Amino acid sequence: MKHIILILLTCMVSISFAQKDEDREQQLALKKANGYVYEGNGLINEDNFVSGEMAYRQAISNQPNTIAGIYNLGNAYYKKGNFEEALYRHEQAAKATTSKSEKHKAYHNIGNILMQNKKCKEAVEAFKNALRNDPTDDETRYNLGLAKVCAEEQKDQQDENKDDENKDENKDDQDKKENEDKKDKEGDENEDKKDKGDEEDKKEGEDEKDDKGKPKDEKEDKDKGEDDKKKEQQKPKPQPGQMSPQQIKNLLEAMNNQEQKVQEKMNAVKEKGVKIKTEKDW
Repeated sequence: MKHIILILLTCMVSISFAQKDEDREQQLALKKANGYVYEGNGLINEDNFVSGEMAYRQAISNQPNTIAGIYNLGNAYYKKGNFEEALYRHEQAAKATTSKSEKHKAYHNIGNILMQNKKCKEAVEAFKNALRNDPTDDETRYNLGLAKVCAEEQKDQQDENKDDENKDENKDDQDKKENEDKKDKEGDENEDKKDKGDEEDKKEGEDEKDDKGKPKDEKEDKDKGEDDKKKEQQKPKPQPGQMSPQQIKNLLEAMNNQEQKVQEKMNAVKEKGVKIKTEKDW
């Protein structure tokens, strides 16, 4: 039993010394990290960004959770215009710290970086988080107001762009429909022309034949005969007791012939010197 107690006491003493050694190492690392942070601050103030960045990185390497090193490195990137890296460092600081004051500063800077990147909606949320940790900061409140105005303007612009896109899409659909209607109309016109041409060809074929299917020449001969027959029928027919035109013609020819014979006889008598009576006997 005594041996067991001695062993437990020995273990407790060993753990105590080990804990003290670990705490001592952490304190040394933190002290060393703070030294690098202090060095980095001086270099940045002298506009020696490269050396200052290196000092901050050494501070973080010795003490990964050193908020001062992370936060100050983020500020250094922000001043150089490297907003992407600055955003990453400030987000890292906001997660690592438990201090409301440090969280407030980190989120405030995150909001400013997002505003620089024209991400106004995200900046509004960042400034709200900053005010949750320090509601008394008027500068953060002012920046929040600017972010809200910016976010609203961006939303209106997005809505306007969306409306323009919808108008373009509707116009494209309208143009497409008009082209389709035009093609359909052209197709109908071509079909009408084709049907009309077929009808004309069919009509020409029908003109060449009569209703019974006879050739055109035969139909013309038949029509001519019918016309002659009609003309013959239209000639005046002699009425009973009247002479026909042919009979009158024959009579006139006979009278002419008779008169010619009489004239010849008279001429013959004159040549012989015979006097003839010119008056009729009573």
